Amino acid sequence: MVPQNPGAAAAGRAAPVHYTHRQILEILSGLMIAMLTTMISTSVVGTALPTIVGDLGGQDQLSWVASASLLTMTASTPLWGKLSDILGRKLMFQSALVIFVLASVGAGLSQNIGQLIAARAFQGLGVGGVSALAQVILGDVVPPRERGRYSGYMGAVFGVATVAGPMLGGFIVDADGLGWRWCFYVCVPLAIISLVVMQKVLKLPKIKRDTRIDIFGAFTITGAATVVMLILTMGGKEFDWSSMWTYLLAAVAVVLVIGAVFAERAAREPILPPRLFRNPTFVLCSIASLAVGVAMFGAMIYLPQYLQIVKGMSPTRSGLMTLPMVAAMFVTSTGSGQVVTRLGRYKWFPVVGLALVASSMYLLSRLHVDSSKLVIGADIAVLGAGLGLTLQIMILAAQNAAAITDLAATTSGVSFFRNLGGAIGTAAFGAILNNRLTHHLTEGLAAAHVRPPAGGGTSLGTPDAVQHLPQPFKGIVLEAFTQSLQTVFLVGVPVALVGFVVVLFLKELPLRSSVSRVDQAPSTSPAPTDAPASTPAAAPTPNTTA
Repeated sequence: MVPQNPGAAAAGRAAPVHYTHRQILEILSGLMIAMLTTMISTSVVGTALPTIVGDLGGQDQLSWVASASLLTMTASTPLWGKLSDILGRKLMFQSALVIFVLASVGAGLSQNIGQLIAARAFQGLGVGGVSALAQVILGDVVPPRERGRYSGYMGAVFGVATVAGPMLGGFIVDADGLGWRWCFYVCVPLAIISLVVMQKVLKLPKIKRDTRIDIFGAFTITGAATVVMLILTMGGKEFDWSSMWTYLLAAVAVVLVIGAVFAERAAREPILPPRLFRNPTFVLCSIASLAVGVAMFGAMIYLPQYLQIVKGMSPTRSGLMTLPMVAAMFVTSTGSGQVVTRLGRYKWFPVVGLALVASSMYLLSRLHVDSSKLVIGADIAVLGAGLGLTLQIMILAAQNAAAITDLAATTSGVSFFRNLGGAIGTAAFGAILNNRLTHHLTEGLAAAHVRPPAGGGTSLGTPDAVQHLPQPFKGIVLEAFTQSLQTVFLVGVPVALVGFVVVLFLKELPLRSSVSRVDQAPSTSPAPTDAPASTPAAAPTPNTTA
């Protein structure tokens, strides 16, 4: 498949590369398969975690199984965008898939919790590459004016994978002859299929690019994100919040952030160019994406805990409870994409979406021990609708407002902040849950003048163990866990409201109708035109495939 380039471009101007609808769908199929399998891997362990910990041990390290992949996914996202500029989109996308496949096999073969955490960390590297580069490649082949309908499909896949993961994980854990290890093995065949599809259909113009890598910027950016995650994940468990370790790590994070600012300002080819932060659309989309990430990943990790521990559902049933969210996200994501393509307007989708996300977090904070399945499903559906209206539109708005030469940096930058929000949400919500659970358990036991069973302490075991606790201790545990989760979700409300306020200031720019590689940001006039290329190297050679 060779991209069509009808008509010769005028001398000194960038020649836009045109893809037919069929060619775009072929590329999109490979991207969607890759997104589906890699994003499932981030959420499939949610319902399987209690079983995994029961088999491998390491209850105190449970949160690391979930956050290890989020941490490396977040820290590596900007690097994948830059490497794709240097070495090519296709090579880096396929490399991310290979890393993901090898890490998934390693996770399935793990014999202890430490090996599993390490494998999950490497798995996150692959997920970060796929999630960032899928959006970059879509931006390479589809102009912003037409990108809405295609990005809507991507958003639907992202949402379905994120929320269908727990359902699949529950089925695998409950199925005879499979077991939790297949939560990781199941992702491998789909990843290999995507690898083969992309090898066949993805043929992008080869463009001469600068081969320098911003090493100091890479170190400071990824280092700062890693240290922040360490504080949130280990604070209150491995060391007290008010301790020398907390202050030391916080100081290191501040130094790394300052170092990153100087590194990116000094680098000739920075990973996150400082000019991006002078673009108000990029800044607003990044802040909103961070808020969405906090709410989305926080809810996805801790909702299965409520369904299994408090409601006593099996992993499969708790996964099925996410179906309202899947349906709502699919409808709103694909529907909004079609409307954006037809009308060329996008601002009010994330405004309404973040209002729904904030509302859903409040509704989830009202759940209690006796909440009905109908109420739980409705609350989850509201969250899905909000996410479907928000996730892909943020990427589209940022890409449309950026110079074409900054497409990869812009896309990976917004993805970085969304993933950072997810990592922060998972870690922060976990810290809040553990802190409030200890408090409410101690308070409940004291009020009832009850001592915990021998060896029970004030920590939870597996969901099955909780369901077999003697009364009245079981009732106290369920009430304490519910109250703790109420606090967790209530904290998500102001976070989502921050995102809502931010997108109100988003300036809606006309969507470009071209994917030609120009250095200027899109004009505010309704009819954009191709600007002269800044350098001869900016013009692609359509018949040379990368």
